[in-house]
Amino acid sequence: MAKGDQIYVMRDLAGVPGLYQHHGIDCGDDTVIHYSKAREIAEIARTSYESFSWSNPVYPVRQSIIYPPDTVIERATSRLGERQYDLLQNNCEHFATWCTTGRSESRQLLNFGLRPDQLNLPELRRLADRDHHVTTPEQARANFQKALGDIATAYNTTLADQQSAQKDVRDWHRVAQKALNNHREDLARAALHRKVAASKRAEMLTAQLGELVELELNLQRNRAFAERQVGSGWVGE
Repeated sequence: MAKGDQIYVMRDLAGVPGLYQHHGIDCGDDTVIHYSKAREIAEIARTSYESFSWSNPVYPVRQSIIYPPDTVIERATSRLGERQYDLLQNNCEHFATWCTTGRSESRQLLNFGLRPDQLNLPELRRLADRDHHVTTPEQARANFQKALGDIATAYNTTLADQQSAQKDVRDWHRVAQKALNNHREDLARAALHRKVAASKRAEMLTAQLGELVELELNLQRNRAFAERQVGSGWVGE
């Protein structure tokens, strides 16, 4: 990692270890600017590397960075003290991605099948604001089952979208061929453009399906590990 890098560390959620990424900006001097939850209200703050990582491994985000390191730091610094955290529209990844690329985006939400244009924001916020501290084995098991159910829902939604995109590829290919047979090269070019767009979308959705499968496998491994640790009476935290 280097100065101006967007970085992340895996954090626990609802007693499930390593379930989501917490993002920040590496300042290059053993400090990180990120949406810190050290206080009652989440705030963009410059903290020590240790406070950001919680002694867990830190990883760089692999993406095209538009701004040079100094500009990234300036953008991050300009929002110090901000207290407008919103899980669905202004979370830690939205902030860090905005600093490095100018786009306020969260790939995690998309990868979980949560698309902003289709979200029931009030209901999701109500669920997100619940106290997720787990106190009993039954609660922990229920959290695992809920997470698995959410992944299954996201997978089925993404699979339907992928199959639709693949059908669009085939349909636009046929349209292009028919246009060429009728000597309409203009229509053929337009159809091929749409075919390429549909193909790219299908590839993106296929990648998301793979990520969801990996997420489910990780969740299953975490559950098995937790149960082995403390036997039938294990308690998540």
